[in-house]
Amino acid sequence: MPDSTASEPVTVSVARRILPGREQDYEDWVKGVSTVAAQFPGHMGVNVLRPSPATKGAYVLIYRFDSYAHGQAWEESEDRALWVGKLAGMTEGEATYKKVTGLEFWFDLPEMPAEMKPSPHKMALVLIVVVFVLVYALQLTLGEWLADGPFWLRVLAVVTVQVLLMTYVVMPRVTRLLKGWLYGAGV
Repeated sequence: MPDSTASEPVTVSVARRILPGREQDYEDWVKGVSTVAAQFPGHMGVNVLRPSPATKGAYVLIYRFDSYAHGQAWEESEDRALWVGKLAGMTEGEATYKKVTGLEFWFDLPEMPAEMKPSPHKMALVLIVVVFVLVYALQLTLGEWLADGPFWLRVLAVVTVQVLLMTYVVMPRVTRLLKGWLYGAGV
């Protein structure tokens, strides 16, 4: 991994199919492994996507670390190996892993090979436009409603809504729409 990305945050997604009737066991497993992972340096959180058409019927566990080194320490730890061992008899087939660093998280497309990444200047340009449009729209829609609150609360509300919209609504659509340009060789 190039030195320039070694200190950037890393996001790992793990998709697993759970055997029928073992869903609650897996939910309990997720709680346990998440608690243990949270104790590791650099841990930035875990999200769980439950089976749906969007996940093609799989559970997707998404975890983040503040650097490649911290993420690697978790992945190579005895604690993680112990928890992965507890999955025996609970899952169907092999897990599918995908790891991205830095801005790449926003531009992840399942159909693109993991090693294909948009250029940093294209990602930055798209994010500038998307963030501007979202913040502007949120200020227009939420600004008056939040006007009487403390400044920190207004900023927190806008940032929270913006990040959630970008992660789950806007960036997946923008990335798919701009796929040819983002992943193409041209400027």
